[in-house]
Amino acid sequence: MDPNYIKPFITSIQNVFSTMLQLPVSIGEPTIKSGQQPFDVSGIIGMSGDVTGSVVLSFPRDCAERVVALFCGQQVAFETSDFNDAIGELVNMVSGNAKALFPAGRKVSISCPSVVVGAKHSVARQSDVPCIQIPCGTDCGDFVIEIAIKSKPAADPAAATNAAASVKA
Repeated sequence: MDPNYIKPFITSIQNVFSTMLQLPVSIGEPTIKSGQQPFDVSGIIGMSGDVTGSVVLSFPRDCAERVVALFCGQQVAFETSDFNDAIGELVNMVSGNAKALFPAGRKVSISCPSVVVGAKHSVARQSDVPCIQIPCGTDCGDFVIEIAIKSKPAADPAAATNAAASVKA
């Protein structure tokens, strides 16, 4: 996986958490994920266009509750749709900000976020796309961001012109 697509997520998670939650994030060593690591709360965003795949922000319950309380400025009950919305918005902001930092000329769309809540769940991913797992540490606890995306090769403008010319002939 191209590091030019990983670094934006590291920058974004630090920026979003420090700006929106006043919560510094320390970044651990990125690794290729193998196996499943269970979590209690996961926000998931899909990516399409020149970059395809998914981004998952996963938390243990106690960390998620603290992060959501900081984000919302008050305690939010774990079992509510407001809690899910807050997790979804966090993964949306992290992914959207990262997408804006991708190499120039790449057209990428992100999906609406999905949130999975359940003790010790794991999120499956495409088997043909490597997943980079980045551990993150905060005063609220530890969590991970998983990035399983692949880049489509940049289109060759000359090939596109030739293809268009052959259609006209």
